[in-house]
Amino acid sequence: MTMDLQRVVVIGAGAFGTALAVVAARSGRDVCLVTRNEIHSGHIRDRHANEKYLPGVAIHDEIDAAHDVSAAADADLVLMAVPSQATRATAEKLAAHLRPGVPVIACAKGLERDTGLRQTEILSECLPGAVLGALSGPGFAREIAHGLPTAVTVASTDMAVARHVSSALSTDDFRCYASDDPVGVELGGAAKNVLAIACGIAAGKGLGESARAALISRGLAEMTRLGTALGARPETFMGLSGLGDLVLTATSTASRNTSFGIGLGEGRSVHELLASGEPLAEGAHTARTAALLAREHEVDAPIIAAVAAILDGAITVDEAIDGLVTRPLKAENA
Repeated sequence: MTMDLQRVVVIGAGAFGTALAVVAARSGRDVCLVTRNEIHSGHIRDRHANEKYLPGVAIHDEIDAAHDVSAAADADLVLMAVPSQATRATAEKLAAHLRPGVPVIACAKGLERDTGLRQTEILSECLPGAVLGALSGPGFAREIAHGLPTAVTVASTDMAVARHVSSALSTDDFRCYASDDPVGVELGGAAKNVLAIACGIAAGKGLGESARAALISRGLAEMTRLGTALGARPETFMGLSGLGDLVLTATSTASRNTSFGIGLGEGRSVHELLASGEPLAEGAHTARTAALLAREHEVDAPIIAAVAAILDGAITVDEAIDGLVTRPLKAENA
């Protein structure tokens, strides 16, 4: 299989999409970054910066910017980096412009609220016959854009596609490892955001580092149980898109999801934290869906369930903590 992936179109000019555009240009690709509106794309073209979402990062002069998905008409590779809840609407617009056989890689980390679908499942419905994959793993946009060492996973059911995309995007500082388990890679990326909120709550309540370590390890077990119930391989969750991403997201205040949880732990309301203008915490939109999937598949996931209940207003933070610490003891691997 040969695949020329010279023309890369990144749809979504938030922090992560912008960082991916910078990486793709650094790897020698011709790059177009698609923004939400014409004013935003004009600013990027004129100032060679994305001051709204990734200030302080220089955008290569050769990166073009557009405000319509029709820019993907000549793409060899499309990176979908819009927020997870906007994937469907964006993909529906993209369908009229996408050439057959062009890989479309989902880069958002979340489950669709109304359907529980993973990002590639949404793309499969909207882009029938498209070559699909997912990119996930431990990487903050600012560090990626500044060229700090980062490793991620690119997954597709077609391993050849995963390898070609990984090769096209990899540089000395941005390493992409191929996988043929998109279910595990995507569920790891989605679930770790919910678990990071739990870790943030613990930090906001001043429960200490030991509590956070317990949440990470027990949360990883929940993530693995849920993923394998949905068809993923358990070993995927021990890799970059599982444990790696969970550790990064759950231990840094640079994480939007951890910061969201800290706010909850400190007493701020869900409504306040989700208000317009606040940083997007994907886990806040994924928690209920992940909890529903766990119940439907009879998977024990008390941490995910507790976060979902807090966000739904069914229990308070203190009630959630009490419920978790008073659960009956059992064998660790049960």
